[in-house]
Amino acid sequence: MTTDGIIWPAGYAPADSPVHVANHIDIAAPPSAVWHHLVRAADWPSWYANASKVAIAGGGRDLTPGARFRWRTFGVGLDTVVQEWVENERIAWLATSFGVRAYHAWLIVPTATGCRVITEETQHGFVARSGMALFPNRMHDWHQKWLEGLKVLGERDAGDR
Repeated sequence: MTTDGIIWPAGYAPADSPVHVANHIDIAAPPSAVWHHLVRAADWPSWYANASKVAIAGGGRDLTPGARFRWRTFGVGLDTVVQEWVENERIAWLATSFGVRAYHAWLIVPTATGCRVITEETQHGFVARSGMALFPNRMHDWHQKWLEGLKVLGERDAGDR
């Protein structure tokens, strides 16, 4: 599965990448409620167990257009830069580390009952290929948990309104 709405940088389209995962979830909350939690990267570790040590350059808790941040996921420390930003609609970042180059895109699509959140990631590098070979479902499963966490938070916020 690939989503037409994702704008892939050169070399990162799924057809050009040895690793590609795609996930989605429907959330009974407006896009703004989901966006708030998605861009509040400093809080990811409190609700997404596969994220740790998130540090946004210049301080702060939220990602912004062009933000640089460091964090750990899947046991790897990543240097990350926000590449795409359309508030309440889309965000994508490029993340690099020894043996890994990844592009992770998120789309938030309004629906009649809230929104659908779609996330896709492509990766290059020997660490990325090795991880996929050894643990073929790990990234998909963790990304689904990330989406499920967004669902809980977004729907909680929507219920508080």
